[in-house]
Amino acid sequence: MSIRVANRRRAMASLTAAFPDAEVIDVTSRAPEPWVRLSPFYPHGGIPVPYCEGVTSQSVEGIWQALKVFQDSDVDPSKLKITTMKGLKRTVRRYGPVQGHRTGLHGDRLLPYETARRRIYLPAYRWVLEHRVAALVERLRDKRDVVLLDYTTNGDVTDPTSPLSHAALIQLHIEGRWPREGDADASDVVSDRMR
Repeated sequence: MSIRVANRRRAMASLTAAFPDAEVIDVTSRAPEPWVRLSPFYPHGGIPVPYCEGVTSQSVEGIWQALKVFQDSDVDPSKLKITTMKGLKRTVRRYGPVQGHRTGLHGDRLLPYETARRRIYLPAYRWVLEHRVAALVERLRDKRDVVLLDYTTNGDVTDPTSPLSHAALIQLHIEGRWPREGDADASDVVSDRMR
């Protein structure tokens, strides 16, 4: 089996030329059913929120945005409840520079970007792959040659220059190369300037 990741903005003619025998599958929030279910924006519901025992979210993106702390805004629990795939993003333009991700809705620590990816985003998205879309992952695993489309192709958790690609994470999951989670040490936790 061969699985690759390409940018969704690429023209279909370019994709066909680059991957002539591959099945091209969009896995973004604009994808058709059933593949849209692989988007971190998809409201599966019941997704455990890291550092929040008993708290769940509709989507992975809801968790990521809810726990993000900005210069002018702390956590936003309302993002956990959104079921429309719209209105999830919280931006630097509106709230000022990002300070980190909080260790839970009421946590007293902020995690820097890479640590937050490992301790919040990766566990939440892996949970979805294993508990909400396992059948879709198996369908991909059974295909001979696949190209997954995403808006970014960055599969390197340590690369902060572009957002992490969930399509790349699907590829790593299927290939048994999932990035290590939660392995950053205590020195990676920044002090909380909000309290």
